Amino acid sequence: MSENWTERHIPDQHGRVAIVTGANTGLGFETARMLAARGAAVVLAVRDIEKGKQAAARITGDVTVQALDLTSLDSVRSAADDLRAAHPRIDLLINNAGVMYTPKQTTADGFELQFGTNHLGHFALTGLLLDRLLPVPGSRVVTVSSTGHRIRAALHFDDLQWERSYSRVAAYGQSKLANLMFTYELQRRLEAHGTTAAVAAHPGVSNTELARNTPAALRVPVTWLAPLLTQKAEMGALPTLRAATDPAVRGGQYYGPGNRGEIRGYPKQVSSSADSHDQAAQRRLWTVSEELTGVTFPV
Repeated sequence: MSENWTERHIPDQHGRVAIVTGANTGLGFETARMLAARGAAVVLAVRDIEKGKQAAARITGDVTVQALDLTSLDSVRSAADDLRAAHPRIDLLINNAGVMYTPKQTTADGFELQFGTNHLGHFALTGLLLDRLLPVPGSRVVTVSSTGHRIRAALHFDDLQWERSYSRVAAYGQSKLANLMFTYELQRRLEAHGTTAAVAAHPGVSNTELARNTPAALRVPVTWLAPLLTQKAEMGALPTLRAATDPAVRGGQYYGPGNRGEIRGYPKQVSSSADSHDQAAQRRLWTVSEELTGVTFPV
């Protein structure tokens, strides 16, 4: 496609069910808003129900709110039970929610907060909902990663929870690398089924609340440079929307902003780091994630 891919390229979504995590603000809100505008029945899966209801009131279309706290596996299981009961079929699962550069904290289950929220919570949710997607032709699991998957990023299998030391930047990089490795391994497992695709996306540098935990040393330059480097949330959501809806997208692809450095611009297919394509590490991450969450996949 030679022209820039924009909101108007989103195909008609009537009859489709889309679940978007972290959809009360920022990228998730814009993703949900645009899907609803094209006719999808959209579920805002959010930690704060009241904020979710306020967001839903700002969206025109078929929108419901589901409680989901990705920092608690009990909450993930409860949300999955609710979603399975309400939706015999799911067309789109968009794993959008995330935290970035948080001070050292753990989830309710004792996982490092960024790894637990960004990867393990979404891993568990996907596994618990996947049988609702598998029978649906054209269904997709879209997981939002980041250019941060290249920055001080590695899977520290000897200390995944950062118990010995902690770097908020490196921990974020690990979680975003895990998002990509999960997508690629999931796609390999889905290929035999031929219906559901796993795709990844990243928003470039978008002006959202995600950066609120930026380390103090970076906060001033980030604040000054933000107007020059960042793009609005509605632009940052386009790679996710393209990954979710463009008929030309194939499983295992990765979409991000098309300008130099993938900081901003219209979405196109992009590449990810060599580490993200390490199949042995992908399989190991999958096994460890099943062990940590207690969730196994039907593929």
